Amino acid sequence: MQRIFYSNDSVVTGTEIAKTLLEYAAALARNVSSATVTIPVRREDGAITRATLLIGPASQLIAEDEEDAGEELQDDILVAKMKASTAALGAPRAVSARAAATTADEIAVNVNDDLSTL
Repeated sequence: MQRIFYSNDSVVTGTEIAKTLLEYAAALARNVSSATVTIPVRREDGAITRATLLIGPASQLIAEDEEDAGEELQDDILVAKMKASTAALGAPRAVSARAAATTADEIAVNVNDDLSTL
């Protein structure tokens, strides 16, 4: 089990869920994007419920091992969806300023450039 510290609170969830959540949050941050994710959590009284977290560039998540006498929380469908979403965001790629520009006015023109191609 893992305890995820989020904002001024924390939740306890399964190890694979926590690991995948942090990977997804990192991918969202790289892409300057955010998402809400609802995960299963165990409350202090042992009850299992769900918590919704907003993750993205401003998220500061920390996960640490948690000793818990209860059964490991698992949600294979949720983990698969987060892994797919992480993969869809892709690895970070460098893009040249020229390729990223959408109009001729946005391109820093070199005096030797042929402006007829713009």
